[in-house]
Amino acid sequence: MSKHLQRDIDLLKQKLMAMCNLVEKMLNKAVNSILESDEALAQEVIGQDSEVDAIEVDIEEECLKILALYQPVAIDLRFIIAAMKITSDLERVGDLTVNIAERAVFMISQKTASFPFDFHEMAQRVESMLDRSLEALVNLNVPLAYRVRSEDDIVDAMNREIYSKVKDEVQNNPETINYLLHALSIGRHLERVADHATNIAEDVIYLVDARIVRHQPEVFEE
Repeated sequence: MSKHLQRDIDLLKQKLMAMCNLVEKMLNKAVNSILESDEALAQEVIGQDSEVDAIEVDIEEECLKILALYQPVAIDLRFIIAAMKITSDLERVGDLTVNIAERAVFMISQKTASFPFDFHEMAQRVESMLDRSLEALVNLNVPLAYRVRSEDDIVDAMNREIYSKVKDEVQNNPETINYLLHALSIGRHLERVADHATNIAEDVIYLVDARIVRHQPEVFEE
């Protein structure tokens, strides 16, 4: 690898890590805005949406520049491809955290209603999945990536349980339907964040092992 290519890839990694850190903090703040009934925290997340979008465009342009200038091969090429896909997933996670924060603003105003499911448990698991998928990326840790991937079905099951509990609550307390629909949306948004964390983990596997495992059965590998 030429020193110029190495320099540009190192810069790209720095930008990607900055985006990872920003999106992870946004998700944490969106979750805490609900747990702490903190509207100001939710508004802070909403205000960061354009920042995530700008970083995504910057990283995409950097990837295209490297492809055009150096025509990288092997692991360098896989890194560029993975970086573009991971950036897209992170941008979607950013959008989803904004959606959660927007739902939070409404729900905080409904003083008498409460979640019909264990929001904290689901949020913790999803946050952990995103955190560990990014850790797998930083450390190129394939076993950790496989573990993240294996947890997606657990979050899917949680989301199905949420739907069932919200449906029962609507029947028992129809006057809180608007609140419950927002709660249902938050569950769905968290489930989608888990999907994107899984995508990132799968891209780490591709980056390191040159294996495409998306749409394949779960097979854990040490």
